[in-house]
Amino acid sequence: HEPRPGLSNARNVAARRAATPLIAYLDDDARADPGWLENIAACFDQFGDSVQVVGGRIRPWWGAPRPAWLADEMLGSLTVVDLGPERRLLREGEWVAGANIAFRLDALRAAGGFDTSLGRSGGGASLLSAEETALTDRIRAAGGLVAYDPAAAVEHWIDPERLTQRWFRRRAAWQAVSDYLRDPRARLENQPQSWAAVKGYLLSRNPADRSLRGLALEQKDAGDFRWQVSAVYNA
Repeated sequence: HEPRPGLSNARNVAARRAATPLIAYLDDDARADPGWLENIAACFDQFGDSVQVVGGRIRPWWGAPRPAWLADEMLGSLTVVDLGPERRLLREGEWVAGANIAFRLDALRAAGGFDTSLGRSGGGASLLSAEETALTDRIRAAGGLVAYDPAAAVEHWIDPERLTQRWFRRRAAWQAVSDYLRDPRARLENQPQSWAAVKGYLLSRNPADRSLRGLALEQKDAGDFRWQVSAVYNA
């Protein structure tokens, strides 16, 4: 029994108890393909000690039909990851997700583990995230590399409750909070651009909707909804 709740804490407990060179994580609502662990291990072997993190493909496991307003570019909010068909090193700006990620245990411990101020906790009132990204960033800053293996794949359950526009707007707002906690200075330096993006969206709306109300109205068009969610994040 672990009395302290929270996803980041649970992952850290696992890392403290592990007695192996590698540790792999997947979510409790994900199911791994046959060969998942084999491919993770093979990816570490192929790239050698310089690779300290391996992430895999995450396919959606739809709990309800995909809405027409949900563009491909927004699937990342549902923890869908597909960086192509090749096993390779990550490029600048690419990321892998905690629903399917593995570490060299020594590197994870040296980087301080998962930040318990980030990550889901309790009954889901908070959608704080990015704890695995923050950890991966620290490992990369120390010289470690991150690899992607599409064959180390899982399917991730998409709860029907997440397939609403309200959930995506809420998810974007919490992502902004998570990103601020990761790097407050960078977020504050970007404040003028963020505010300009919010104004740009609102000025594109009907005059009656050019207030914060415009950030909460249902959208029929996938492009308009994606723009709205981006404005929520920037707000």
